[in-house]
Amino acid sequence: MKVSFHTLGCKLNFSETSTIAREFIEGGHERTERVQEADVCVVNTCSVTEHADKKCRNLIRRLHKLNPSAIIAVTGCYAQLKPQEIAAIEGVDIVLSNNDKGDLYRKVAELGAKGTRQEVTSCTTEEITRFFAAFSSGDRTRAFLKVQDGCDYCCSYCTIHNARGSSRNMPIADLVREAEAIAAGGHTEIVITGVNTGDFGRTTGESFADLLRALDKVEGIERYRISSIEPNLLTDEIIDICASSPKFQPHFHIPIQSGCDRVLGAMRRRYTTAMFEARIEAVRRAMPDAFIGIDVIAGFPGESDEEFEQTYNFLERLAPAYLHVFPFSARANTPAAAMKNKVQDSVKTARAARLEALCERLHRNFYEKYVGTEATVLWESSPKAGQMVGFTENYIKVKMPFDRERINKTMRVRLLQVDKGGEMLVEEIF
Repeated sequence: MKVSFHTLGCKLNFSETSTIAREFIEGGHERTERVQEADVCVVNTCSVTEHADKKCRNLIRRLHKLNPSAIIAVTGCYAQLKPQEIAAIEGVDIVLSNNDKGDLYRKVAELGAKGTRQEVTSCTTEEITRFFAAFSSGDRTRAFLKVQDGCDYCCSYCTIHNARGSSRNMPIADLVREAEAIAAGGHTEIVITGVNTGDFGRTTGESFADLLRALDKVEGIERYRISSIEPNLLTDEIIDICASSPKFQPHFHIPIQSGCDRVLGAMRRRYTTAMFEARIEAVRRAMPDAFIGIDVIAGFPGESDEEFEQTYNFLERLAPAYLHVFPFSARANTPAAAMKNKVQDSVKTARAARLEALCERLHRNFYEKYVGTEATVLWESSPKAGQMVGFTENYIKVKMPFDRERINKTMRVRLLQVDKGGEMLVEEIF
């Protein structure tokens, strides 16, 4: 069979899709980018917002329109939360819960052999107990290693606990072997991923710090990045490990969601703005050049104009390198969906736009601070308009004329200037 793969959402989904693709390839099937020639289309879905659900539905309809005869198999968080809604979309043949994601290859093979259609598996949150081991390979220069799944935090706006179940993980020894396999496949950089990555160890009694120390010893991997970590889990010990190892890059993505303590309480977050600021200061003391990205939600129910200004001013003062902005999206079966004093859509849109503009300014300021300095870049594989891009240690995106020989290799460069598109132009240092 020829199989096309389609991933929506987070790096965790990307690692899982890549693992599913390897199962098909190892089973003698062929991966294709052309939907029209595919016998099977695999869709790994996201459901973090209503917009994410809509993107999933539109993608499925587009796949069926392009290739009405292809088997369409859907899994992921949207499939976990609303399996019957997905099954009702024309063209969908199989819908698998997150607990059954690891069976996707076998289920599709059985479905094709029987010549029958429409199989749906579903389970409750409590029944999501399996850990689907996953890492990406061959898709891009950086590999994504899944170390943890699920979340026990149950924030009032978030449906991820319902979609992914409780926090769980693989043993460190198994993850080290996965990292060694990634290195054997030619990757030199790993992004450590999970739903609540810093909560690693619930299943095995180990700690995230222990995992970082073990991964640091894997030969062949030159760089690690932590995809995202909660501020209350970003301990001094973890910061010290990252700062003292040349492999762990000065790059952290830390969600705050709001810069107002009352709103944080309504969100059921596990920190205050003072605690969050202290964590940012700790990172900057240990790694002054660190790239810091922050998630923030605009227009949470009950957020007043004054409270939004608190968030805006707090983030402006913290001056992170990047903001990932989400307008609030009410998710079914979450406490926030039933809250009163909803913020009007037009107000949410305006607030999100202000935060996006702040992000653009902060991001450019961060880049311009490093003009004239030297850095090491790992080059990516995809050319665009005759250029190739790569990332410095502290995640500055740079570009040079495309050269196939540079792919997946590091190079010392001098940072020259930030172009109109917000990317850094560089020159090689000989």
